[in-house]
Amino acid sequence: MTHAVLVIDVQQGLCEGEDAAFDCAGTIDRINIVTRGARAAGVPVILIQHESTSGYLEHGSREWQLAAGLEVAAEDLRLRKTTPDSFLHTGLQATLERLGVTELVICGMHTEFCVDTTTRRALAAGYPVLLVRDAHTSAGNEAIAAPLVIAHHNATLANISSFGPRVRVIPHDRVAFPG
Repeated sequence: MTHAVLVIDVQQGLCEGEDAAFDCAGTIDRINIVTRGARAAGVPVILIQHESTSGYLEHGSREWQLAAGLEVAAEDLRLRKTTPDSFLHTGLQATLERLGVTELVICGMHTEFCVDTTTRRALAAGYPVLLVRDAHTSAGNEAIAAPLVIAHHNATLANISSFGPRVRVIPHDRVAFPG
């Protein structure tokens, strides 16, 4: 398998204020461990940023920037998106095909929106997914606390079999890249 790591929406605006995602600093630390391993093995890292045309997460705004503490390398690829689906109206599919990617490693923010949607879309496109269990996060909501959102999605996504490809859920310290 040829892997790529998708780092979804780890942006400053999602890591601050009263609606900050749960354990942003810890999540970013774990993402950094995964991406360091990927880069060392020559695996591409694709940094995906959500944007709007005005207001919150407006392209180029301080909130739109990658979050403080997220390690970025010159060789990392960047992708902009406007929906929870990292494939929709972006060049992600073409990039993955060009790179010969056959499996995705997914981490980032927010679990129940962009991580979930991109994971399901990847499965539908034929990509097996390694979801990094402790390297995606949520702000939660009035009905469900963030840790429960994360645990729910880890369990739910790992049990989807109808697409063909499957989701494997493993912790950051067990992610290994061939190389």
